[in-house]
Amino acid sequence: MPSRRKLLGYLAAIPVIGSAGAAWASSTNPYYSGPVSDHFDGTRFFDPHGSEPKSLTGVLRWQFGGGPRAKWPDSWPIEGTDKPPARVDGDDIRLAYVGHASVLLQTRGLNILLDPVWSERVSPVSFLGPKRVNPPGIRFEDLPKIDIVLVSHGHYDHLDLMTLSRLAAVHAPRVITPLGQDTIMKGHDAAIRAEAHDWGDRVEIGNGLAVHLASMRHWTARGVFDRNKALWAAFIIEAPAGHIYHIGDTGYGQGHHFREAKARFGGFRLAILPIGAYEPRWFMAEQHMNPEEAVQVMIDCGARRALAHHWGTVQLTDEAIEAPRQALAEALAARSIPPETFRAIRPGETWTIGSGEV
Repeated sequence: MPSRRKLLGYLAAIPVIGSAGAAWASSTNPYYSGPVSDHFDGTRFFDPHGSEPKSLTGVLRWQFGGGPRAKWPDSWPIEGTDKPPARVDGDDIRLAYVGHASVLLQTRGLNILLDPVWSERVSPVSFLGPKRVNPPGIRFEDLPKIDIVLVSHGHYDHLDLMTLSRLAAVHAPRVITPLGQDTIMKGHDAAIRAEAHDWGDRVEIGNGLAVHLASMRHWTARGVFDRNKALWAAFIIEAPAGHIYHIGDTGYGQGHHFREAKARFGGFRLAILPIGAYEPRWFMAEQHMNPEEAVQVMIDCGARRALAHHWGTVQLTDEAIEAPRQALAEALAARSIPPETFRAIRPGETWTIGSGEV
């Protein structure tokens, strides 16, 4: 029989408990109503270049199949937490890794949080489910004034309603998210200033910056009956000194989305890419890329440098805690890519990219 940890390991991405499951059983969409499009059938969203996530049968095969699963430590301490400056002016980019998929990005006088999660667990309930093994790399009290929050999709390790409520109460930021995710947020707390946008939309955020929503190879859900009833997206931050490509979660597939991003935007100054939650490959490959594929994405999208995330904080899948960083180093060496151009830093660590760096 699998361990209790293994049974709960994928709770964040294959939700089995929901606070309003009965409502989601309806064939209608409780989150979004809009015209049919090339990625919305009137009820559910889909990726024309993607694939459906595995069925419940696949989940049970993985969880009960007895395959190898690395045991993470109960605690993997960090050296310390970051105390960010109030602002970073000009075209320098300061990146602070909060943990898992959460990053603070500071540039051109704006403070932008990506998929912020300060909760102890990534789960629909507070008392069980995947638990972080290190504290957030920035204490919530040490955050500078947050202007913009980008939330990529509704899985619990990316959309944390408790954190969004705390941010709304203290900072009142604009929250930019894909279609339907705003309904989830405002249903929890009307004070969350969520605004929803579609793939291809461009949103000006001030100080010469804009955010584009782009397709990515993934899916979304908050419960067992609402799969893909809201949209998921990557974000491209348009900036005068070079664009930034942020992907919360994605599979690689045939690489269509990443080559399309390069064709549209001409390459990127920085890509922020997930490298973890990829084993076993038979189950994860369509929705989560591995470190070797992340390096290929960096090449495909024309990014000059990349920051790794989605590793080393919460165990969702079977690989060991440091395996993503080790595999990333091997993949970079195999391509003769300098390791300093694609970094996997720990929570609490930072990386500043100067305006003159090419």
